[in-house]
Amino acid sequence: MSHTSRHVYFFGNGSADGTRDMKAVLGGKGANLAEMTNLGVPVPPGFTIDCGTCLEFLATGTRSEGLAEEVAGHVARLEAVTGRGFGDPRNPLLVSVRSGGPVSMPGMMETILNLGLNDRTVQGLAQQSGNARFAYDSYRRFLQMYGDVVLGVPSHDFEHLLMAKRLMTGAHNDAELDESTLRNLVEEYKSLIRNTTGREFPMEVQEQLWGAIEAVWKSWTLKKAVDYRRVNAISETLGTAVNIVAMVYGNMGEDSGTGVAFKRDPSTGERTFYGEFLVNAQGEDVVAGIRTPLHIDEMAQRLPGAYAELLRVQDLLERHFRDMQDLEFTVERGTLYLLQTRTGKRTAAAAIRIAGEMVAEGLISEREAILRVNASHLDQLLHPIIDPSAHAKPIATGLPASPGAAAGMAVFDPDVAEQRAAAGQAVILVRDETTPEDFHGIVAARAVLTSRGGMTSHAAVVARGMGKCAVVGCKDITVDVRNRHFTVNGTVISEGDWITLDGGTGRVFPGDLPTIPSEVVRVTGGQLSAAAAPLYQSFSRLLGWADASRRLRVRANADTPRDARIARGFGAEGIGLCRTEHMFFEGDRINAMREMIVARDEGGRRRALAKLLPMQRADFEAIFEAMNGFPVNIRLLDPPLHEFLPHGGEESKLLARQLKLTRQELMRIVEGLRETNPMLGHRGCRLGITYPEITEMQGRAIFEAAVRAKRRGIDVQVEIMIPLVASGKEFEHQRAILEECHSQVVLGMGEDINYQIGTMIELPRAALTAGEIAVSAEFFSFGTNDLTQTTLGLSRDDAGRFLPAYVERGIFPDDPFQVLDVTGVGKLIQMAVRDGRATRPTLKTGICGEHGGEPRSVAFCHSAGLDYVSCSPFRVPIARLAAAQAAANE
Repeated sequence: MSHTSRHVYFFGNGSADGTRDMKAVLGGKGANLAEMTNLGVPVPPGFTIDCGTCLEFLATGTRSEGLAEEVAGHVARLEAVTGRGFGDPRNPLLVSVRSGGPVSMPGMMETILNLGLNDRTVQGLAQQSGNARFAYDSYRRFLQMYGDVVLGVPSHDFEHLLMAKRLMTGAHNDAELDESTLRNLVEEYKSLIRNTTGREFPMEVQEQLWGAIEAVWKSWTLKKAVDYRRVNAISETLGTAVNIVAMVYGNMGEDSGTGVAFKRDPSTGERTFYGEFLVNAQGEDVVAGIRTPLHIDEMAQRLPGAYAELLRVQDLLERHFRDMQDLEFTVERGTLYLLQTRTGKRTAAAAIRIAGEMVAEGLISEREAILRVNASHLDQLLHPIIDPSAHAKPIATGLPASPGAAAGMAVFDPDVAEQRAAAGQAVILVRDETTPEDFHGIVAARAVLTSRGGMTSHAAVVARGMGKCAVVGCKDITVDVRNRHFTVNGTVISEGDWITLDGGTGRVFPGDLPTIPSEVVRVTGGQLSAAAAPLYQSFSRLLGWADASRRLRVRANADTPRDARIARGFGAEGIGLCRTEHMFFEGDRINAMREMIVARDEGGRRRALAKLLPMQRADFEAIFEAMNGFPVNIRLLDPPLHEFLPHGGEESKLLARQLKLTRQELMRIVEGLRETNPMLGHRGCRLGITYPEITEMQGRAIFEAAVRAKRRGIDVQVEIMIPLVASGKEFEHQRAILEECHSQVVLGMGEDINYQIGTMIELPRAALTAGEIAVSAEFFSFGTNDLTQTTLGLSRDDAGRFLPAYVERGIFPDDPFQVLDVTGVGKLIQMAVRDGRATRPTLKTGICGEHGGEPRSVAFCHSAGLDYVSCSPFRVPIARLAAAQAAANE
């Protein structure tokens, strides 16, 4: 299975074997280290083992042929460049071993620092540096990381020993532990490893190196990494590279340090230097949130030379990569080294602002700006905020790491968060700091609260990337994971107690506070505060570019005039699905509907329908008004009739009294309507064929409303959709009734109206016979929710019990009710479009399932040649951007 004769690529001394275009081979980290080296950026030398080698190892359990020799040759080259020897007790070369896949997965795979230390080389490091405390601090860090990652000794066992040393010495943090204490800690760590694993810690540096390399490869399959890839739709077939880099040390004293920096604020997008650093620390201390870091501005006073160099380098890298960069750096005795650069994770608000400003700065084009914003992340801009009228007092304030407001029950364990969320409970995950092992709990929680960590900690980065509300570094709270509570100024919040987080301000409140829509949502009602204006302007500008470049039109699924107005506010270009049955559940209408259902004959049904007609007509007229100049697609009655009736209890008693029936008579009617499989039963056009008077009433209501609206100067564009059609004859039967209604309304009201009649394709047979149906149908709207059910033989309501396991095991790449099944359902859609247009070249086609607001599904609709997608009003901006991205990627 040898994929290439070469496995290892070197970088150092101003030149590299790779470039940034080799991410598939070198991973993102390795490719960017090579690119920075070629640019002359100060990067420690090292080499990268390619991604394919990881996949080969995982598939076979053995290393690629010739790899050991290649690695040995590159270690020798690294020794030559650094002037140090790997395992040399007098002048030791130490390395970091880091993962790095083609797509960034922050914190999801493993890293080991200070590899090459043992009882002999630690003496050489102490001599070489003139700083024995630093040497033993590096050794205890290496023992902990290697013991955890490679040997399987739980990290918290090391932490307990470290905590005990801090308590014994009165040290506030690790940097205050002296050399003698660290020497003792090293011996305790080695004893812990011996007692846990049954063998000594490996002192042979080659054994250390290969143990670390294999651990990094295996970390591709860790649960946290698999979960991250599933949530972010990253392929399982990429593998990770391994980067082996000469160590530089941020823990050598007060003239050394480590940090993370961004050219722009990843939360807001503001063009301001943003980041955090720690003096006398190593990189993991910042990212893991072990110590709460200092703001990057303080680095200008503490390490002025390195700060000036960092400003120069970050400007160079942003101009070179033409995107906001996330930099990891170390300062060793005043000298700056870059350890990584990658495209920075950012909130949707920041992504939109950065893209717009980079266009204005001439760095990128409008097309590139459209592609820079993750369409699904626009949801973040629609996050709720705490209702200002809720006069609650915060119990604590931390760092506002990811915006939005969320309320839920406090939980202190990621497994508990997952279990409670699966049971339908709203939870907020509370931790001292999160680690990658907590990822599944973050996915399940509505928000995250940590007592430690900064704006670039694991919790902050992951929550921002997922659009979750997060408050981090909340120093006032003391988290007790074991007893499952946190305390703050005498207040105790136990597991199950409700709390509310404000991710925009960092405030923590007790209880379940009310929320209101975000500023971007409220602007649809004409309200826009001065503070929200820049965000809304950036939002509008980006969507303006998107609208100018997309081919697909975007409509909304809206059943009420209010929904229609919201949809227009978000830029919907019509209604793609108006479900008439939803109108029947309001107020007194349900009584008239029930009266129609229980009627013993056609006359009784018609009397009840006569009561419903003016109600439907008024609703349709208001929707036509809200959508003035845009098409409105009205679906005739679809659900089975039993859904409108109660199935027992007090409501049945009351209804029987209202309908002047005995309770037994009512229950007999209900039982008579009961079906074994109602989703495939007496519903859709089958109701209209059995009871044509229902179709007549709805047809009259639609046409009369259209004429009334037209008389008021409204540009009415009517589309009537016949649901659940399986054959052309069904469609023609219903069309004939509607056309007769149209003729009667024209005759009675003296005014004509333009209209189209089409069908909802939601059965495989309809897709297979699309050419026949298109003889009479003027449009097809693919109801992908039901078409997915009927194609895959899956019930939406029941499949949730096993679908997650299917996705987890790779049987389905995604939940087919969330992401369109392109291979199966998609093929039916393509066939129906092709055959339908062969019969009727002007056939209009679209989709109206919730897939219409899912970016990958929208891209498929673009490639399949559909005319429009339709989704819920709040997903319209997502669909607009996704449609533009599909066109840009074509």
